[in-house]
Amino acid sequence: MKRTVLGELEELVLLVVAASTEQVYGVPVMQQLKVHTGRDFSIGAVHTTLYRLEEKGFLSSSVGGATSERGGRRKRLFAITAAGAQALAEIRGMREGLWQEIPAEKLKLLGL
Repeated sequence: MKRTVLGELEELVLLVVAASTEQVYGVPVMQQLKVHTGRDFSIGAVHTTLYRLEEKGFLSSSVGGATSERGGRRKRLFAITAAGAQALAEIRGMREGLWQEIPAEKLKLLGL
């Protein structure tokens, strides 16, 4: 079985979009990344990642209505697809399996 391979930023962006209760656009994704990781990501990096995830079939997008707060520009709104949810489930399962492989005494030594 071929495993899903995502880079760290791809995984984080996919998780942020999955956690959103509505379709989301780049700026809120960037803000949530900052809240959850404490790291600054450029809006360009976030947009590139959103489009790459869409190309991979993990996100879908649509263009929202124009708003005055954005000077009449429209937002591209993203939502997770079934394939994106499956990719996250595979990654979660793989990570949980790896954590289970660490012996309890080693976890204790590492302070985990």
